[in-house]
Parts: sequence; structure tokens; C-alpha cells
Amino acid sequence: MRTVNEEARRAKQIEIMKKCYECYAEYGLSSVSVKMIADACGCNVASIYQYFDNLDDLIIQATEYCMSKVEDDFMEKAPTDVVDLWRFIDEIPYWTAKNHGKKYRLMYQIYTHPKYREYGKEFFKGVDERYTQYAKSLEPKLGIPYEKLTPLIFILIRACVHYALFEDEFYLKSQIEVLKETLELFIAKYNSKAIPKGNK
Repeated sequence: MRTVNEEARRAKQIEIMKKCYECYAEYGLSSVSVKMIADACGCNVASIYQYFDNLDDLIIQATEYCMSKVEDDFMEKAPTDVVDLWRFIDEIPYWTAKNHGKKYRLMYQIYTHPKYREYGKEFFKGVDERYTQYAKSLEPKLGIPYEKLTPLIFILIRACVHYALFEDEFYLKSQIEVLKETLELFIAKYNSKAIPKGNK
């Protein structure tokens, strides 16, 4: 059981991680000082190092924490049935770009940096596991085996991220069209009572 002090310490760590990630997302990985982060948190630089070993530790933890929260936001908008799939697929790329585009751009700056690449590999292993579990949770709702849903989720995620990074409408629409057609085929095969509402 956590003590009050432990909870307060964790709350302060989370506050610092959020402010850190927001600063880097807004100004770029090479343009933010520890003092800027401390100022954003309303504390001094020494206080930052009471919660994190060094700046690398802060960047790594902030990236993992903040991007996991982006995933949570994504999951909250997830479809609840077959009909809702089409609403979700049409809305989510634009919602992602608007609300989290800067965060995704920063995440790739960090995880492709030689210093942090190994942490990125570990993070994406976790992503693989989480989206597989998500597919398993969708299986009874959509009537499609999770083994078929998992790669489709990754196609959608990659399309969303690519659009958030580059606003490449052609790439997005081509990926979404293939995704919808594949879903319609799977629905016809595994859940024939459902009526797809996708674009024909």
C-alpha cells in the first residue's frame, strides 16, 4: 500500500514528466533546457534531480509515460461494435493528428536517436503486447478473431501516425481504403449477421 508521501512523490514525477514532454514537443529536442522544464513545473533545477537520475532518465520516463497516455486516449475512442468501426476509422486519424501530432513527432525523434534507440525497442515491444490484448478484447464485440484484428490495428495506427507526422492525405486514404475492404471481408466471413457501413 502506498503511503501519502509516495503518492505525492509519484504525482510530482508525473507533473514533471508531462511538462517535460510538452516543452520538448513544442520547442524541439535540442532547444529545451532543464531550467525551462523546471520553470514550467514551478520549481528549481535541483528539484528535478530529486525525482530523476539525470536528464536522460527524465526524457526516457517522460516519453514512455506520455505516449502510454496517448494510447489510453486512443483506446477510449475505440469502437464498441461493428457499425461503430466505420465512425472510428474515419475520425481517428484526424483526431490523432490534431490532439497528439506534436507528441508523435517528438516520440520518433527520441526513439530513433542512437542514445535512446534501445529504450524505443522495449517501448514498442510493450506496444505490440498492448495492442494484441486490445484485439483480444475486441474479438467478442466484432466477431473477428484477434489474430486477424491485431495486424489491422497496426495498419490503422501506422496510418494515423504517418498522417500526424506528415499530413500525407494520399497515404492515409490508400491505407484506410484497404483497411475497410479487409474488414468487410472479415465481417462477411466471421460475423455475417453484421451489416458493414463502410465506403463501397
